[in-house]
Amino acid sequence: MLDDLMKAFDAASRRYAEAHGLTRDPDWFVLKLHEEVGELTQAWNRLSGRGRPKGRSVEDMQRDLADEAADVLGHILLLAHANGLDLAAAVERKWLFRPA
Repeated sequence: MLDDLMKAFDAASRRYAEAHGLTRDPDWFVLKLHEEVGELTQAWNRLSGRGRPKGRSVEDMQRDLADEAADVLGHILLLAHANGLDLAAAVERKWLFRPA
């Protein structure tokens, strides 16, 4: 399951990078992840009242949080895929369950 998700995110990321002339070098994967975590934090701050809502409704802010969480998930999977990491084994080791 995780391998399939990694491959799907990688294909989408490759298409995006090619369309926008981006180079996905080894640093890019961790730097993009860091950027997305920052955006997730901003979305959380807005939703939790710690940041300016910028005219966004609660529903919009909840959608923003979900969108940014999806970006973080995608970039974690991209980083793992680019570095040949076995996330399923790591989840089993660290979280003590086998992902389906």
